[in-house]
Amino acid sequence: MAAPRVSIVIVSWNGLPLVRRCLPSVVATDYPDLEIILADNASTDGTAAWVAREHPSVKIVRHPKNLLFAAGNNRALPHATGDYVLLLNNDVEVPSGWLRPLVDTMEAMPDVAAVQPKLLQVDNRSRFEYAGASGGFLDRLGYPFTRGRVFDTMERDRGQYDDARDVFWATGAALLLRRSALDEVGGLDPRFEMHMEEIDLCWRLQRAGHRIRVEPQSTVYHIGGASLPQGSPRKAYYNFRNSLLMLYKNLPDRAWRSTLALRGVFDSVAAARLLAQGRTDEAWAVVRAYRDARRMRGNYEDERPAGPDPVVRPPYRGLLPVDYFLRRRTTFSDLPQSQFRDGWA
Repeated sequence: MAAPRVSIVIVSWNGLPLVRRCLPSVVATDYPDLEIILADNASTDGTAAWVAREHPSVKIVRHPKNLLFAAGNNRALPHATGDYVLLLNNDVEVPSGWLRPLVDTMEAMPDVAAVQPKLLQVDNRSRFEYAGASGGFLDRLGYPFTRGRVFDTMERDRGQYDDARDVFWATGAALLLRRSALDEVGGLDPRFEMHMEEIDLCWRLQRAGHRIRVEPQSTVYHIGGASLPQGSPRKAYYNFRNSLLMLYKNLPDRAWRSTLALRGVFDSVAAARLLAQGRTDEAWAVVRAYRDARRMRGNYEDERPAGPDPVVRPPYRGLLPVDYFLRRRTTFSDLPQSQFRDGWA
């Protein structure tokens, strides 16, 4: 039986050093029907020319300007011919056999719409990587965490999360998507621009009746922080703003209002903590995120749960900041199973 075709889409903007380091491993992927697309966000560093010269098998889609991550991927999708589309960051190195376990998961489980590999740090391959580790979850207020990373604590990989299982969200750093499901719910939300867009997509896929998985038999290595480093005010802005928009889009109105009231308290504490640490620009980024999220909410009225639309709630009923900062539960396995909704523990 012929292997299904996979299209890998890599968005890059002035990332030539990363592309030079990581793209050769992607090109060397051991898979019989593979299409690789570089979506170049109007780079000025010669990325497209280098790829065309060194890797002529890679299809290059040139965007007229920097469309950032969400729109950069979306605009490349019409050029993808695969049954599956894999969104891959330009700072991810892969071993040759990484793709097959992900495709096998999709082929064996037709109701799975998205699956990610296990992500480890590229320079410390015994430790989980921030962006996705071994599958993602949300607490009741929308704070994301993963098996392997809670807030800034990244665990050492001892095989403790090597079980393939359903998760609430899969990382956009290496995300295999069923094309038919992607077409059904639409692509990444371009209004998010970057950050949280894959969590929103996974939430929408679940609302449409699909499942999300992690398959740790596939492992990749992520440099991380290539677009925006930790501590960047712009990164803080996108994370807070897009988290609020994601909650508004995917929760029914009553749940949204109660969530926002408590979320505002915790985010105010976070902003005050940033101020106390002298990180004034990041603190103001939180304030701007709230302001702009409120301005943007009207764009999403038609996308919110209504009528027969299934209500899909975050799987962890606990409060992650309380668990982490007050109760010192710093790893996924420290979190009480009783706080996970049925089927998620």
